Amino acid sequence: MKRPYKNFSHTTCSAKAGGSIRSLTLKCMILLLVLSAGACSKYFDQVPQDRLSTNEIFQTRSGALGYLANVYTYIPDEFNQRQVHETALYRTPGPWTAASDEAEYVLSDNKAKLINNNTLDATDQTMVKYRWKSWFTGIQQAEAFIANIDKAPADQVSTSEKIQWKAEAKAMRAIYYFYLVRTYGPVPVLKENYTQDTPTDELQLPRSTVDECFNYIVEQLKEAQNEGLLDNAATDAVSGLGRIDKAIAQAFIIEALTFRASWLFDGECSYYAGLANNDGQKLFPEKPSAATIRSNWQKVADECATFLNTYGTRYRLMYTNKNGTVVGSADAADFDPYESYRRGVRTLRSDMASNTEMIFYRIDNSAGTMEYDRMPNDHRISDGNYKGGSLLGATQEQVDAYFMNNGMSPITGYKANGITPSINEASGYVEDGVSKADYTSATGQVYAPAGARMMYVNREPRFYADITFSGQKWFAGTNGGNITDFTYSGACGKLYGVNDYSSTGYLVRKHMGAGDRNQSLICILLRLPNIYFNYMEALCHIDPTSAELWKYMNAIRKRAGIPMYGEGANALPRPADANSVMDLIRKEKRVELGFENTRYFDLRRWGLATEFFNKAVHGMNINADGNDFFVRSKVIDRSFNRQYFFPIPQGEIDIDKNLVQNTGY
Repeated sequence: MKRPYKNFSHTTCSAKAGGSIRSLTLKCMILLLVLSAGACSKYFDQVPQDRLSTNEIFQTRSGALGYLANVYTYIPDEFNQRQVHETALYRTPGPWTAASDEAEYVLSDNKAKLINNNTLDATDQTMVKYRWKSWFTGIQQAEAFIANIDKAPADQVSTSEKIQWKAEAKAMRAIYYFYLVRTYGPVPVLKENYTQDTPTDELQLPRSTVDECFNYIVEQLKEAQNEGLLDNAATDAVSGLGRIDKAIAQAFIIEALTFRASWLFDGECSYYAGLANNDGQKLFPEKPSAATIRSNWQKVADECATFLNTYGTRYRLMYTNKNGTVVGSADAADFDPYESYRRGVRTLRSDMASNTEMIFYRIDNSAGTMEYDRMPNDHRISDGNYKGGSLLGATQEQVDAYFMNNGMSPITGYKANGITPSINEASGYVEDGVSKADYTSATGQVYAPAGARMMYVNREPRFYADITFSGQKWFAGTNGGNITDFTYSGACGKLYGVNDYSSTGYLVRKHMGAGDRNQSLICILLRLPNIYFNYMEALCHIDPTSAELWKYMNAIRKRAGIPMYGEGANALPRPADANSVMDLIRKEKRVELGFENTRYFDLRRWGLATEFFNKAVHGMNINADGNDFFVRSKVIDRSFNRQYFFPIPQGEIDIDKNLVQNTGY
């Protein structure tokens, strides 16, 4: 694979690591992994991999740079949330969207169902095992790079480059620890570079505590910022966009501190109060005082303020006209909220430099898989050889979460049966009937064509960018903008879909557009609104009346094209109590970051997983035609009572006698 090392953290080398990789706690096979993935440089193409030593690798610039490129390999590829059963030690996708109440895969063997059924266990040999193995492999490769980069001759790698690259590896190591802790809870923090010949008895490692994990993550990211990370990696002539820089490190500092301050990790979650290592060391902190909670959130707020003050001109929300051309702000005469939001989350590689709100992302990804999952199955791509899969269905609960065009929630909850909605009459939402005319935006975007059900009319612009509903037009330029029909005998219905049909009567539309499965899209993992919401959440715990809180809330709503709170035309009132403000933050985040792999983790860290995940999800009646299709129906029951975290892989527990299992497994 001959590829220039550009766009590092996102155009990472995707060669699969060969050989049998033993448990982290048994052997750390760093050299083997590097040798097998090293074919991404001309140097490695020319030298038999099994003859290379670590010293030889670091004797050339291409060897050292290739090693660093491989450190980046394990950044998640969240475009592929269907095939998380794969056992490759790279990409590390997760099942997060369909494992939350946002969506449902029709496929019975999708790994998300193990989570939704509360049947995930430590013996799973794919998803549970390989998330753990992949991220720890990335950590070990980062350790090895840091330990060896100084061996590179000065005529190959300059001193300043060694400093910068070492800081990148340190930051990546911290980011992989964050992903591990977010997924598995506290994990062993390796304080030294274990090699493949380290005796097994020296690798009987206990789990580090919550504070040890998060303190290490934050400390390492701050050290990396101070020890060589570029202010803006896009200025790096060697690799261009994508390398870890100070801004990305700052974003992960905020992410880590936000999780640490949350209910799941701060000691409020009694479920893990008794989880301890074999020596009695409790892994989670004691229940915090109100002052401690406030102090933890103040740290988040301070780091968010630092990010926004330092990088507020570099990162900005996207504002475009209906053709995608950038405009100055939401006050521009030709500003289009639908296209602005859509461009903020959907970016071609060729357009990535124009996206001002994406912070951390992956270029080398499974965009084709994502597009297949979300394209209606009567639609064929431009070459005519592939159709859509209709596989990832948005739930009725997520559909109901989007606001009306007046900024109000259409549904305030559900009756005792869990299906019948409690309609917010003030919102103007109408459940029944069909529209008599096209519902269009001020700029001429057709949101809902004539004949669409009224439940899909007068919704906010983000709804039309994120949800494909029956009666909606597909994008112009693909199949002529034909109408999607999910009814039982419709062109995209269950009758003709065989295994390819929406189980909810909707499809996730986010990231989609005119074109085909060969489009080179960017998989965005963190963007500016992530920072805004973390900041708002922190400020809500400190002072829910904070002007800063409402500044960023209203920035998101104004870009979305809906009324703001307390200012502007048709303003909605601002609540003053913290619980009501936090409820608004959660509702807004559910929409703005919908299908972006946050809700799965948010509801867990907020302590709301049982409330939202321990019940059925719903959709339309996919077994019916005509009006009978548009009847809210149960899709599947779900259960939640223990799966805040993945279990530690059983193979690790069997080998490392000091590694205790998560509660409930």
